[in-house]
Amino acid sequence: MVICPNCQHKEMSGAIFCSKCGAQLVDMNISTHKIHTAERRAAESITEELKPTAPAAIQSWISLHIIESGQILPLAERAEFTLGRIAEGQPIVPDADLSPYNAYANGVSRLHCAIKLIEGQAYIVDLGSSNGTYLNGTRLTPYTEMPIADGDIVSLGRLKIQLLIAY
Repeated sequence: MVICPNCQHKEMSGAIFCSKCGAQLVDMNISTHKIHTAERRAAESITEELKPTAPAAIQSWISLHIIESGQILPLAERAEFTLGRIAEGQPIVPDADLSPYNAYANGVSRLHCAIKLIEGQAYIVDLGSSNGTYLNGTRLTPYTEMPIADGDIVSLGRLKIQLLIAY
C-alpha cells in the first residue's frame, strides 16, 4: 500500500500516480546500486533499460495548487483546459472539475475559465463566469486572453489557485 503525499489517498503498491489527485507517488529519477562483479556492465545496461518513465499522456506543463486545501492538481498534457464544476444534467463538462474543492460554495461557474498554451506562452481567459476570474487580484475582462506565469494566483469566484507552470 502506498500513501499519496499530497492527499493521503491509499493506492496499491506499485502505483506511480495517485488516482484521486494525480500526484506523482514515486521518484522518477530512480537510481540503482552498482553490482561489483565481472558482469557489472551487462547489469548496468539492463538496469538502464528497466528504469521507469512517466507515461507521456500523464505529464503536464501546468498544475493547479488549490490554496485552501494545499492539494496539487496536475493537468494532463494538452494545449488547452477548461476549469469549472460539474453539475447534474450539464451537457458540457469542464476538463478540470473543481467540485471536490468546494467550488459551488466558492462561486465557481460550470465553465468558469480556460487556460491555454499558445506558442510557448500560457494564457487565461474568463468564459463569462458569474463571479469573475481574478489574476493576482485584478478582475479579468470576459473572453479576453491574459498572459499568466508560474506562481500567479488565480481566483475563480472565491476559490484561490496558484498556477505552477513548467515549460
